Amino acid sequence: MDHENKSTSCCCVLDASTYLGFWILKKLLSRGYSVHAAIRKNGESEIEKKIREMEATEERLVVYDVDVLDYQSILVSLKTCYAVFCCLDSPEGYDEKEVDLEVRGAINVVEACGRTESIDKIVFSSSLTASIWRDNIGTQKDVDEKCWSDQDFCRNKKLWHALAKMLSEKAAWALAMDRRLNMVSINPGLIIGPSVAQHNARPTMSYLKGAAQMYENGVLAYVDVKFLADVHIRALEDVSACGRYFCFNQIVNTEEEALKLVESLSPLIPMPPRYENEMHGSEVYEERLRNNKLSKLVEAGSAC
Repeated sequence: MDHENKSTSCCCVLDASTYLGFWILKKLLSRGYSVHAAIRKNGESEIEKKIREMEATEERLVVYDVDVLDYQSILVSLKTCYAVFCCLDSPEGYDEKEVDLEVRGAINVVEACGRTESIDKIVFSSSLTASIWRDNIGTQKDVDEKCWSDQDFCRNKKLWHALAKMLSEKAAWALAMDRRLNMVSINPGLIIGPSVAQHNARPTMSYLKGAAQMYENGVLAYVDVKFLADVHIRALEDVSACGRYFCFNQIVNTEEEALKLVESLSPLIPMPPRYENEMHGSEVYEERLRNNKLSKLVEAGSAC
């Protein structure tokens, strides 16, 4: 695909009404792409209202209502698109039922791509939580793209966000390889950015279940949504991009960084009273996350 001719390059963002999906949508439009905004019906959120308002004035944007359990509705939204950004997320947060729904949705999206002649690439949004949860996490020196969370551990600890992201990403990879589809996955840390506490409250809290353990084991990290959207588009445009990419701006392993994260999520997470005037403590935990592969993608191409 010739990415220079972006006026005829059409991408689908599914679900565009998620916090990340919306920022990818805006970034694609600003870069000259035409976009199919596929929106799951979850009640009319503020982001969905904004997208529908944008459709009225933006000729390169078309909105589609989709049900990820309805295969045909996905096919309609993919028509004429050469790429899809699969950004499934539950606006109501995660429980055991939502795990199954997200896995089924991911399978349907990838299967639909396999049945659509125009689709050239899938950029699949997953999460660091798909890779960081297991019994021995505190003993591992490096946690990178080769790692996966343990399914039994996640179920026992009721880490539903991690389980949903891990199972849906694994299912997507298995099907993409079986159908010989070109897929790249991005595994971001906790997503922060403008109005995240208002527009992405429950998914944020679902990610943060077990935050104390993530922090103490050096695997709590966050990423700015604008940078993350850029990485997704880079993964689309770089023909050598392949496999999985951990994506984060900062590992939270000191009290100072933990407080910065809390402040960025206010008022979703209140500041502990004892920290209102000054910080105490100097504990520093070992960083275990590695994203060398992402650095190569962002700075000078990519490597498998």
